[in-house]
Amino acid sequence: MRKLNNKTAASVFEKKSLQDIHDEIQQIYLAENRPWVIGYSGGKDSTTVLQLVWYALKELPVEKRQKLVYVISSDTLVETPVMVDFINRTLKRIDDVSFREKMPFKTEKLRPLITQSFWVNLIGRGYAAPQQRFRWCTDRLKIQPSNRFIQEKLSKYGEVVLVLGVRRQESATRAQVMSLYQIPNSVLSRHSKFPRAYVYTPIRDWSTDDVWYYLLQVPSPWGCNNRDLVALYQTAQGECPLVIDDTTQSCGNSRFGCWVCTVVTKDKSISALINSGEEWLMPLLEIRNLLASTQDPKLKPLYREYKRRQGFVSFKSDGSGIISRGPYKLEFCKELLRMVLNAQMRVRKEGPDPNIQLILSEELREIRRIWRTERGDWEDSVPKIYREVTGEELDWISDDVAFSSKEKSLLVEVCKKHDIPMQLLMKLLDAELQTQGMEKRAHIYNRIDQILFEEWRTEEELLLSNANGIRK
Repeated sequence: MRKLNNKTAASVFEKKSLQDIHDEIQQIYLAENRPWVIGYSGGKDSTTVLQLVWYALKELPVEKRQKLVYVISSDTLVETPVMVDFINRTLKRIDDVSFREKMPFKTEKLRPLITQSFWVNLIGRGYAAPQQRFRWCTDRLKIQPSNRFIQEKLSKYGEVVLVLGVRRQESATRAQVMSLYQIPNSVLSRHSKFPRAYVYTPIRDWSTDDVWYYLLQVPSPWGCNNRDLVALYQTAQGECPLVIDDTTQSCGNSRFGCWVCTVVTKDKSISALINSGEEWLMPLLEIRNLLASTQDPKLKPLYREYKRRQGFVSFKSDGSGIISRGPYKLEFCKELLRMVLNAQMRVRKEGPDPNIQLILSEELREIRRIWRTERGDWEDSVPKIYREVTGEELDWISDDVAFSSKEKSLLVEVCKKHDIPMQLLMKLLDAELQTQGMEKRAHIYNRIDQILFEEWRTEEELLLSNANGIRK
């Protein structure tokens, strides 16, 4: 066994040897029948943990390596393409070498439900780009897929052990959370949500220097070059950790992660990749920067509805009389869809992967459904935009129970003549159409009540009314 003598002052190797760490891993692995789940993000910490477990289990006789070790990696569907390619190649190597060497590792890629994907929520439902106070993406794209996987294994095995690359030195908050769930007289912790799931953190006391020293001294057991990982860090300065619950810090600053991330003011990872020669990523940066610009308070009225998704209007609580804006306007969502499809065409032509997908066909179909049934898109815009940008057709589901642009033209005339909000009539007609043939037809009355109780005054009328109320 290789001996590591790290001379860094706070090094973990001053207190224990690499063999000591392997012995601890083996002891916990053999103690119970609980399967292990390793969270792998492709970054330095998760790679270190996976290597440690691999080498520790390889020292065991083959007959003692029977307990499965799942290696899960989160694919949000909007990950930085360079990192996606790196992780995909790594996972394939892990599976191939594990099979060849009779190791118990099995990789799994976790994805959000299509109905909860980033583009379905942002382009489909009109959710505003995530920010610190409304970070809707982390739960839907990362936590929920991980929780579903953990729950599935709990149902099958009763208990599981999550093996994570988290360290106390990452932050004071991280150290506090790790101590909070620590089981007395054990190296295991309790999961913050699942009572029958346990958490094991083999590098809990490691420093960042320890991690890099280990990776540069100990070769990858599945044949990757750890210096490629160093190069990735030098290029884009970090990875996004695998998030398993709301106690895990999500991406931020310059970390690898979702290329659409607007939680930080300025993207550094994609910019650094472009500056290092990956110019084909420029269309992605343009989309990300457009989404970030929509958070500018002065520009919000251009992009976002004055009503919330539920149909009501709320004003800021500071007494300023400013409307707290709702979802993106449908017309802006159409512009975004066109921009994403154009970007997909460009990166296929200019990048290394001619089949790269920035948005999936399943997402396009779900966006179309939402626009048709919830947002009054009687023109059926998604197939038209897709055809105009790509010159191709998808096998769209036949939609013979919806209104068309011809009916909308007639409705425009009727609404003008009788001075009725067009969106009101469109919603009422859509509600009627969607409840045809339902067994409990009485639901239509509840839906009609909901629609009628929405705010149907114009934004100008609302602002005038609110201003008069403030003056009084």
